[in-house]
Amino acid sequence: MSPVTRRALREATRRKTRKSQMMAGTALAALFGTAATALLTLGPNEHALVAHAAQTTSSQASSGSSAAIQESVSRSESRSALSKESVSTNAGSGSWSLSDDKVDVSQLSRSKAKNSTVANLLDADASVIPSGFNANHATGDTGNAYEFSQCTWWVYTRRHQLGLPVGSYFGNAYQWATSAKALGYWVDNTPRHVGDIVVFRQGQEDASTEYGHVAIVEKINSDGSIVTSESGEVMDGATYSRTLTNVHDYQYIHY
Repeated sequence: MSPVTRRALREATRRKTRKSQMMAGTALAALFGTAATALLTLGPNEHALVAHAAQTTSSQASSGSSAAIQESVSRSESRSALSKESVSTNAGSGSWSLSDDKVDVSQLSRSKAKNSTVANLLDADASVIPSGFNANHATGDTGNAYEFSQCTWWVYTRRHQLGLPVGSYFGNAYQWATSAKALGYWVDNTPRHVGDIVVFRQGQEDASTEYGHVAIVEKINSDGSIVTSESGEVMDGATYSRTLTNVHDYQYIHY
């Protein structure tokens, strides 16, 4: 056998290289062909899934890297225990402050009267109300038992119109103050409110010398005088009024 020359060796090497390149090119062409065929057969959803899978893989890789970095940093940091003073809750850090708004005590009902009209009057009279006064005393009211057009009939009628209590059997007019006081009504010699009952003694200010007289306070003037509403037998149910200045000469039934 003749010896192999260097030229022959170079030729053999070139042939081997060309063969390898051809095989690699053939394999690459086959790979591209397969990929192209797969893309042609995939629908829109499959394309999206492929893209999402690629993004997910990238994200997971990034997250894993970030977690690893954080863990490394965390483990390298020094730690110290929290003191008891530094541990607190939000509830303990709040604060309370009082409003500047003030409650108007005068607007609060201090009475417990069942009659709302009386309750309002009690609040107004708080500083002068008699000690131990019971606003829910018996009224003695069972209906208007007084004869039509008498002064007593009108006073009973008017008190009801004003929402104030009044008795049905207080007796003759001059007896009203005594009868009312016996039931617990507040009675004195000072006119205080519209609706107060004025009680005249027998013969006082032209009152009947036998029965006396009663009237209603309709107005208290700035000078202290009062304007009344009254009726009588001769009035046939009508009323009249007059102004009285000597107001403390009479008794007044309040409520």
